[in-house]
Amino acid sequence: MNELLNVNFDTQTVSARELYEQLEISKRFSAWFETNSQGFVEGEDFSAAYLKVQGNQYGGEKEIQDYNLTVDMAKHLCLMSRTEKGKQCRQYLLDLEKAWNTPEQVMARALKIANRTIDSLKEHNTKLIEDCERMKPKEIFADAVSASKTSILIGDLAKLICQNGCQIGQKRLFEWMRANGYLILRKGYDYNMPTQRSMEMGLFEIKESTHLNGDGLNVISKTPKVTGKGQKYFINKFMKQAEAV
Repeated sequence: MNELLNVNFDTQTVSARELYEQLEISKRFSAWFETNSQGFVEGEDFSAAYLKVQGNQYGGEKEIQDYNLTVDMAKHLCLMSRTEKGKQCRQYLLDLEKAWNTPEQVMARALKIANRTIDSLKEHNTKLIEDCERMKPKEIFADAVSASKTSILIGDLAKLICQNGCQIGQKRLFEWMRANGYLILRKGYDYNMPTQRSMEMGLFEIKESTHLNGDGLNVISKTPKVTGKGQKYFINKFMKQAEAV
């Protein structure tokens, strides 16, 4: 099929100026379009566009008014010209529409849309990766804590949590751990000691120390300490709670 008009296959539009030239209209373009576009709706049947052309013999460019026409509007304008050239252009557009609607062309357009969707998803995925990179400092800190073999007191953990943007003191952290089943709640010799679940999760370890009391007897003291794994666990937990608020 010889190309009479350059049709934008992505938007399925035709340049009004190109159609005007093909129809060999003698009237000025602006006057022709103003007269023949009556009854058509801007934004639905056509939209404004601009062409860059050479300004003068010394070079440079200037913009001239153009319009992107839907194929349906272009066919109507061909009929309205009432010329042999108009018949040829209209038939060309009709043949082109038939070609567009063959199974092969429908599949080709579907593949093109699918590829655009994939590209868009890739771009979105790249943005997510960049966002993750910006969030990494806190994650790296938590991972470093997890790898640490140094256990710390619960009061020191409260300070670390504060450094990560979650305001909580030692007293409130003890209360929260008791309320959420990480420390023993009932009063007694094991009050504030890690629960069995916490120990099985590897969040705590118990440090024992021996000292002499006033009567000269050996007294064993037990102190719960938060492991590196526990530090990462609790810091991440409080950070997620803060993000959810």
